[in-house]
Amino acid sequence: MQRSPTHAAVPRTWTVELRPQPGGPALECPHCTPLPRPLTAGAARSAALHHLARHARDDALPPHLRTCQCHTRGCPWHPPHRGCAGPILLVLTSERGGRRWRLTDACTACAAATPHAAVVPDTLLLRPAARTPPSHPAGYRPGTSERARVKEMLTYLATALPRYCSPTARLLALQCALRADRHGHVRLPGGLLRGMRLGGHAVPWHELAHAGWLRPTASAKNTHTGVAAQLLDPAVLTQTPTRGDRARAAHWALQPAPLTTPHGAPPAVHLAALVLATHTTDDTGSAETEQLTRLTGLPLAQVEDLLDRLVLTRTLSTWHRDAPHDGLRWHLPTASART
Repeated sequence: MQRSPTHAAVPRTWTVELRPQPGGPALECPHCTPLPRPLTAGAARSAALHHLARHARDDALPPHLRTCQCHTRGCPWHPPHRGCAGPILLVLTSERGGRRWRLTDACTACAAATPHAAVVPDTLLLRPAARTPPSHPAGYRPGTSERARVKEMLTYLATALPRYCSPTARLLALQCALRADRHGHVRLPGGLLRGMRLGGHAVPWHELAHAGWLRPTASAKNTHTGVAAQLLDPAVLTQTPTRGDRARAAHWALQPAPLTTPHGAPPAVHLAALVLATHTTDDTGSAETEQLTRLTGLPLAQVEDLLDRLVLTRTLSTWHRDAPHDGLRWHLPTASART
């Protein structure tokens, strides 16, 4: 988090507002000339995120020059905490019910304390570039990079999607984001949808369309044969991982070992297991309660009910509250107990 003493702090905070207008909401940015063209209600959120992402790309800064912008302002964006700590992250925050959006550099401690905030992974902002085949470090195990990729996307979707989106819609959005081509086109075959227990269900597609996140390009009334869609979220289209890398992450997300759910488990159970899997190392995992509720889009009481169901199905052995850290901690069954 320290910067070179020979350099002054460089401002890296961008804010946009969506102001109601007769022809549709207008996007206002203090860093840019007026943007008079009105937006449709469904496209407003995506336009705001795309505008902020462009500023972050255009004003890129070496890591050693980035500082906690929250700290330099006296930390007005969150309740008091023990002080700045951890690496500098790029943090997206929604305010005023989604009418104002802020993208800023913040330390890990300030980011965790800020309400309605999510970390934006670098892979969602960098322009696509030529990639060399990845070299895995010593100790690498299959699923490591896939887990990280899914965690990044779940973190982003927690802010990009409205809070009302159901667990089913969130799982669907994750698969679409990871399987889309560089133009944002995606087609989920009927077999995949049936495996996700989405065959014949058009409601989650309507949820994502209503949120302005995608537009089905083929009828979603009969999802048994598959559905094609065009993603409308510009930030998702700028992912740097290759399509093969993202496809492997999408496949891992269907059965996130070692927290694989029983066949036929409801989407809410599968989403809970997936979120826990991204926060699990070896046979133990933990996360802050606010983080779990944000990633699942569910209240804490329902998250805890889902953890109870995972214990009943032997996906977890136990879980308990971690009061000192305002979080939850869980343990996986031993290999013999899973059989």
